[in-house]
Amino acid sequence: MPEQLNQLPDTATKEEKYLLLLKQLASLTAAETDLIANLANIAAAITQTFGFFWLGFYLVKGNQLVLGPFQGPVACTRIDFGKGVCGAAWKEKRIINVDDVFTFAGHIACSNESKSEIVLPVFKAGEVFMVLDIDSDELAAFDETDEQYLQEAVILIETLL
Repeated sequence: MPEQLNQLPDTATKEEKYLLLLKQLASLTAAETDLIANLANIAAAITQTFGFFWLGFYLVKGNQLVLGPFQGPVACTRIDFGKGVCGAAWKEKRIINVDDVFTFAGHIACSNESKSEIVLPVFKAGEVFMVLDIDSDELAAFDETDEQYLQEAVILIETLL
């Protein structure tokens, strides 16, 4: 298991960074069976690669999402079903990519520094088990490349469940 990530030069494309990151995530999680340990390392690896403002997991517990492993400033600990971007992604069972969180009806402001957000549901047995939530302190920070490769990371996470 690698103790540190291999880094590409700053000139690498976003796609090149994701391709290397996905290989490293597979390596990081290959021998570890504990879900929380794996989620913590995944959160750290993605954040280290891209420098996102906040990145974390919210796990479904009853009718709420409960904060799991994350990287970044203190966060909201519980989010109700259908509330905010995370709750909406859970309810709608789809990726939600918001260019400007202040225009999203019902946005939950855990931090005023967060300006854009992408949330990806993680499924187990056909139901949302958790969501991967990533915030940026820049507007419109996430594009189709992020959606594509973060979805591949989610598929990897689903194999760990």
